[in-house]
Amino acid sequence: MLRRTFLTGSLTTVAVGALHPAAARAEVSAVDEDFLTLLTNANQAQIPLVLANHQNAGDSIRTVARKARRLISGYVWGRSTYHHDASLLGPLGWLVDQLAARQHEDGLYDVGNLHSPPDSSFAIQDVCVLYALLDADDSAETSSLRTTLASVIRKAAPALAAGGVHTPNHRWEVSAALARAHHLFPDRRYAARIDDWLDEGIDATPDGIYSERSSTYAAEVTNPCLLTIAWLRGKPALVDYVRRNLEATLYFLEPNGEIDTTASRRQDQKGVRDVWWYLTQYRELALHTNDGRFTTVAKSIESRGTGELGDFLAEVLERPELAATLPAAHPVPTDFVQHFPSQASARVRRGARTATVFGGTDFPDIPVISSGLSTNPTFFKLRNGAAILDSVRLSPQFFSTGHFRSDGLQVSGKTFRLSSEVKVPYHLPLPRRYRRADGRYALTPDGRFYASMDFSHRPKQYRVLDTEIAVTEVSNGFDLVFEFAGDETAYAIELCFRPGGTLAGVEALDAAGNYQLVSGTGSYTVGADRIEFGPGNGAARVAMDPGERYTYLGGSLTPDGLRVYLTGRIPGRQVLQLRTS
Repeated sequence: MLRRTFLTGSLTTVAVGALHPAAARAEVSAVDEDFLTLLTNANQAQIPLVLANHQNAGDSIRTVARKARRLISGYVWGRSTYHHDASLLGPLGWLVDQLAARQHEDGLYDVGNLHSPPDSSFAIQDVCVLYALLDADDSAETSSLRTTLASVIRKAAPALAAGGVHTPNHRWEVSAALARAHHLFPDRRYAARIDDWLDEGIDATPDGIYSERSSTYAAEVTNPCLLTIAWLRGKPALVDYVRRNLEATLYFLEPNGEIDTTASRRQDQKGVRDVWWYLTQYRELALHTNDGRFTTVAKSIESRGTGELGDFLAEVLERPELAATLPAAHPVPTDFVQHFPSQASARVRRGARTATVFGGTDFPDIPVISSGLSTNPTFFKLRNGAAILDSVRLSPQFFSTGHFRSDGLQVSGKTFRLSSEVKVPYHLPLPRRYRRADGRYALTPDGRFYASMDFSHRPKQYRVLDTEIAVTEVSNGFDLVFEFAGDETAYAIELCFRPGGTLAGVEALDAAGNYQLVSGTGSYTVGADRIEFGPGNGAARVAMDPGERYTYLGGSLTPDGLRVYLTGRIPGRQVLQLRTS
């Protein structure tokens, strides 16, 4: 049961310091009024949007639950202009009825995946929050809503305790949903299933990175779920995994509030990710560990004000200690070289200038393109304030094997070394002992394609391409030295700049955002921030070949932005100088 005095908005202090609901709070801290005002206003801005389209037939059950959570947060919160506003009850009733009507007899929902325990868990976590908030508010007008929500939870939880998952983070999502259900409606099956999943161990490396290497899933799933389990099941050891992940994230922060996701194994390896999702995690760990760096990140998110910050109001109403005044702020790291061996990446920051070097794709060992694998061919990024070079990629013309992807990362002082060896076979006749008169040989992979040729038993002649890239930090930027050895062919280096700036010194190839640096030095400028690059290496046109694995299915690896190409011939050497000013 929540403290109803907090829901009415009357508290001036909150108890902090506990991770278990039954534990005694040892200290009392003043409420962060600015934080509460921010969340209150953000939630109040969300509610009219929900009311305007709450009956959207295309909403998933997870969206339905989140819309209901936004309405209920305002309804129960004493400081909200929507506090006990009767106009919310009709839409809330419709949304809650949907949560019941769309639930299968086995208690699960369809969310893309059919009868899905993990996808259902995302919704059920919100449903448990809805019930808990309404129960604490104890308004007679919501009695029927609570009855329906309790029925949904009781129907779903046994299925979550018996069902399976697909991905690493699903284990923690299911466990957190069961922890909430068990807290509301105790059942030993729920506790036992949580312990089964936890007994597998948390998939975190010593440098604080979860196995999916994804900011999206760390911020939205793993971290909040581990904190929920720690809080509700009395397992404070889980908090240390979150602490280490948040410490690692300090080194992936960009000055504008984005998070570097180059090494991710999930969808965010090819997109932009904002830090706002981490708000309450950084607040909780700042309070728990007294780490002023975490305070700085939390306060920067609040001051920036971007993202759906109103969604955090429900968490704070559920756990008022999250609204306590934070410890004194301390600077986050802004001058460092940080190596992450678990994902073969390095981050370099010198104030407003940041860089990423990445050699940790899964592609060399697992040569397929699939969700759950790191296949991003970007091996270098550079930012100078608002001037952003989102990716540097390399594509040799070598039997349609695609982009360069490094086989690891070696670090020596200010130099980072990337390398790969690509071998493509020509197949010789089968030895006599493997020949068949009927010509029906096994369908086997060549490395690029399949054929009924029993490739594994054939002697081979190889064509080999060796590529080495040395990335060295210099006083005002980086030098990228490319060394190529192998059969004579061509290559293209692609520099993709974030839209919004001005290119100079380059030749336009078409109207689609493609340019070439033929000679001399080019530049990309946004306001007073500038990145210079060069020298150019000739006017030869060489296409960026994503490889047969993409082109066969009509796929593309062309990044969005202003793309500048430098080309050359193999074997040989090229130096690309990147300078900031």
